[in-house]
Amino acid sequence: MKNVDESNGKKWLNVCGILNINKIRETCVCKPKFVFIASILSLTLLQAWSQTTYAVHANIIYHFTKYINWPNGKKTGDFVIGVVGDTPLYEELKNFTSNKTAAGQRIVIKRLSAAAPSYDCHILFVSDEESESVKHIAAITAGTPTLLVTESEGVTRKGSCINFIIVDDHLKLEINKTNIEKRGLDIATELLSLGIIVK
Repeated sequence: MKNVDESNGKKWLNVCGILNINKIRETCVCKPKFVFIASILSLTLLQAWSQTTYAVHANIIYHFTKYINWPNGKKTGDFVIGVVGDTPLYEELKNFTSNKTAAGQRIVIKRLSAAAPSYDCHILFVSDEESESVKHIAAITAGTPTLLVTESEGVTRKGSCINFIIVDDHLKLEINKTNIEKRGLDIATELLSLGIIVK
């Protein structure tokens, strides 16, 4: 997985605290896909965009497939994204990923229970209403190549890999690199530099 060069990486670290689209475009020359995900992450929830909040979540989660590397054993068959909880994200993901693939794998969206005995997913999203189950779900999926994604305060310290948060009306990501690596996953430097690193 390729990384941005050191000079560009420092520029990104300097600007990603506020994720300002105009400043990013003026100061950085980056890969088109990287510019795209940075632009998506910089959306303010108060702006009059045609996308709903969860449509933005779905867009970003889809692009995680381009910045997270799964083990070879997970690179065949369907690419499964599981959703725990009664959340609009389920339908948004189904709509957004329709006819899309992840590195050639067909993307399948599944609604799952917080009480499921196991989770055979590449990405597993746990909604805010099921946040009390994060620690339990993290334990069940520990050591498996499942990227655990959440949207609740403090859950990156309970096993979540990437957590959506709102800071000053901006959508941002908390990223726990240790949790990601413990699951046998690799995260690209480009994505790491866009998040708030939690240990």
